[in-house]
Amino acid sequence: MLDHLEMGAYSLTIIISYFIGSLPSGYLAGKLRGVDIRVAGSGNIGATNVFRVLGKTAGTAVLAVDALKGFAAARWIPPLVAQFFPGPSRQDLALAAGAAVVLGHMYPCWLKFKGGKGIATSAGVGIAWAPAACLATLAIWGIVFVSTKYVSAASIVAAVVLPLAVWFSGKGREMTFVMAALAVLAIYKHKGNIRRLLTGTENRAGKSRHPSLP
Repeated sequence: MLDHLEMGAYSLTIIISYFIGSLPSGYLAGKLRGVDIRVAGSGNIGATNVFRVLGKTAGTAVLAVDALKGFAAARWIPPLVAQFFPGPSRQDLALAAGAAVVLGHMYPCWLKFKGGKGIATSAGVGIAWAPAACLATLAIWGIVFVSTKYVSAASIVAAVVLPLAVWFSGKGREMTFVMAALAVLAIYKHKGNIRRLLTGTENRAGKSRHPSLP
């Protein structure tokens, strides 16, 4: 059983990390350009759709912010909370923070719990937890993307590879389990992409931007 201090530590970590993850950077980037990203392109608020609809500058900014959300929550929130609520280990708090920040990105309360697919935010968490494993996974993502020109295919493969890379990097069962659970969620969020990949109707990278934009 957790005591009150431990419950407080986990609760505060999860709440702060969720709200960091729930920052809808893709949606906000669209609003700055007068576009509701939820009804443009694929309708997803993630970086891939922002690239497609708003262009490289906006897409790169959203990608960086989404990754930073994951890194910030997993790396910086646990030691901050641990200063006020001693008890749980920082690694345990980091696991809670990593899960919560990705869930916040996927299911933001500000947008009726309809968010992104969690790949960039999970990558940020991975960099905080296991940088070597994450870099190896990013390399595989790049190989698949260059080979196929499908961001979705590369992201799905990366979601499968990252938990395995975390395991082989010696980070332990708990971290591997949490990363595997996040990977399953990310793949689930790609269910529409998987159907289009199977039917040959998935969009490749390089499509034109929203017609109303300069």
